[in-house]
Amino acid sequence: MRRTHNCGELRKKNVGKSVTLQGWVNKNRNHGGVIFIDIRDRYGLTQLVVRPGSKFFKTAEELRRESVIEATGKVVEREQKNPNMPTGDVEVVVENLVVLSAASPLPVDYEDPSNITEDNRLKYRYLDLRRPEMQEKLRLRHVAAQAAREFMSSQNFLEIETPFLIVSTPEGARDYVVPSRVNPGRFYALPQSPQIFKQILMVSGFDRYFQLARCMRDEDLRKDRQPEHTQIDLEMSFPTLDDLFGVAEGLMKNIWKRTLGIDIKTPFPRISHHESVAKHGCDKPDLRFGLELSDVSDIAESSDFNVFKGIVKSGGVVKAVCPAAQFTRKDVEDFEKMVKQEGGKGLVALKVAGKGVEGSAAKFFNAELQKKLLKRTGAKDNDTIFIVGDKASVANACLAKLRNELGRRLELFNPKEFSFCWITDFPLYEWNAEENKWDMGHNPFSMPKEKDIDLIETDPGKVFCYQYDLVLNGVEIGSGSIRNTDPELQARVLKVVGHSMEDVKRKFGFMLEAFSYGVPPHGGMGLGFDRIVAILCGLEDIREVIAFPKNKSAQNPMDGSPGDISAQQLKELNIRIDIPKKS
Repeated sequence: MRRTHNCGELRKKNVGKSVTLQGWVNKNRNHGGVIFIDIRDRYGLTQLVVRPGSKFFKTAEELRRESVIEATGKVVEREQKNPNMPTGDVEVVVENLVVLSAASPLPVDYEDPSNITEDNRLKYRYLDLRRPEMQEKLRLRHVAAQAAREFMSSQNFLEIETPFLIVSTPEGARDYVVPSRVNPGRFYALPQSPQIFKQILMVSGFDRYFQLARCMRDEDLRKDRQPEHTQIDLEMSFPTLDDLFGVAEGLMKNIWKRTLGIDIKTPFPRISHHESVAKHGCDKPDLRFGLELSDVSDIAESSDFNVFKGIVKSGGVVKAVCPAAQFTRKDVEDFEKMVKQEGGKGLVALKVAGKGVEGSAAKFFNAELQKKLLKRTGAKDNDTIFIVGDKASVANACLAKLRNELGRRLELFNPKEFSFCWITDFPLYEWNAEENKWDMGHNPFSMPKEKDIDLIETDPGKVFCYQYDLVLNGVEIGSGSIRNTDPELQARVLKVVGHSMEDVKRKFGFMLEAFSYGVPPHGGMGLGFDRIVAILCGLEDIREVIAFPKNKSAQNPMDGSPGDISAQQLKELNIRIDIPKKS
């Protein structure tokens, strides 16, 4: 390599030295016959000077932004220093200038990326990734990955790779499938997670496994979902919950220390799923602020408000949240719109005035009930009480979303604070009202609580399991469980959600057979690495910390994927496409 230094390296101590720099033209400007060029690489930026009379003056004058150049010259102290640049005390007087690659006119203006559409950012991702802020995000991602490997290795975990081409198994999302050329009519699935293989590694005697695993899921996309993502996957034999939580907490502690220099406090709080939903409306609570929900069903049932009375009578709930603030009619309309988008029927807003409440629904609550409402919600004078009545799942979802919005609007939390917690004791099943059947609440391989095993066939809704989630600032960043290692019990669990014994053997037979030859109790989890890195960067959109993400339609505008394949390829795979042509 001909360069002697990178573009962020030169300081006053280098004055007088002859150096060679290589990089991209960040800016090129002519000031009174002297040309200044900012040369950039991922390490930083240095100012070059081409003086009048230089034989390279015309070359320098015609340089386009993003051209790749090599410049040799002497380091001098700048007359006008730039305190905002690490190299701002010096510049390089150019003695030789070579254009290594001349750039065409840029298709988009990256000086103001806010004006660039998402698809253009992804189409010209190689240009987008040159921006220092993007390079810093990927540098931090690298440091986080190294910190993860460092910690897991220190805890005697082995990094073991698992296959990408596997059999399709039910794991919660649709599989991406790959046709087999040598096995006509048969398909592989891309792994949604390494779940089954890491459990088989436990059977194989590798008592501590981890992997920075690539996982593929064909699901609807949003800010924190991509068709392919990375998770820090881990599994342990003979663990207690304390063992598993201790490893994950130590891992988080090391990542935060290495990336941000922050010592996070451990152990993390543990909250049951029931308590989290009761207080925060969801199993992903943001604990950076209070604003807990109150169940006011009994008060509503005693009121003259027939809508609420009917909801409670039919088995629903009436819940409230009370921020210490006043809101305009426009604010309340916005909140009501949000509630309806979440599936709620409406939102009741009551303003606290002295020892009672005001608002269109206030007349339905007598003085005694108003007093109870204030006590239950902790409301003070001039506060606002927001109330939603519906079936429990809808009311909780509506108020969870409203609670988070209130936290943001009222600036109730510090954006730079990191508040972790464990959510434990999940229900094993959840009722699917649309299809009138039971679904797995989470991981189908979670061990049911011993006291609930007899209820699996008779009352699935009362079966709880050793499932747990790790939540950070209202975002689920990890999920895991103590695993079900009893083949007969696993078959019973899966039968409730519609998997016959034949189906279980077909999809999980190899794992259940492995268990029959001696299986240690084991458990583990997968931590969403992209989500973790995004939070470290102060972001919500994981695409910002992935080098080559897909857009909202699961497409990559840069390479054109997904794309067509040739008739010959289809023939080799024994596949015929039969899609009606669009008119």
